[in-house]
Amino acid sequence: MNPRIGVAVMAAALLLYIVLVAQRAYVLLVSGDVVAVMMGAALVVLPLLAVWGLGRELWFGWRAEQLGRRIETEGALPTEEFDVRPSGRPLREHADALFPAYRADAEAHPEDWRAWYRLALVYDGAGDRRRARAAVRTAIALESVDHCGSIGGRCRAARRE
Repeated sequence: MNPRIGVAVMAAALLLYIVLVAQRAYVLLVSGDVVAVMMGAALVVLPLLAVWGLGRELWFGWRAEQLGRRIETEGALPTEEFDVRPSGRPLREHADALFPAYRADAEAHPEDWRAWYRLALVYDGAGDRRRARAAVRTAIALESVDHCGSIGGRCRAARRE
């Protein structure tokens, strides 16, 4: 399945959940019963947290995809060839063998977002999603520095590009 379709389905399901919980929260808030009003107030927090989490994940995915396209057009993706599963995912032992070189590159160039993005790809190939996401977050922050001069900074120059 296309990842975008999966994201759209999950986002739609979460939005449906948010609407239903918000609806229940409203009913409880206007009931007049003290306990129901307190429960309704608590239910208001859940949709707000869900919206925040959804927005944060969509932003992360969008920025990661942008960096992936950019590094691909620059020809800076890893060039090693290795065996893959029928699904197209790399075999873990091959990704594990590549890992030391990419980790050393990221350590040698800690301010280079491309090195961190390549490290994230190898982490992902090795099945370590948590570290892959952390490396992509580092790459996103470093790429923002390239454009704006401070980690996480927003600037007009980055928006124009």
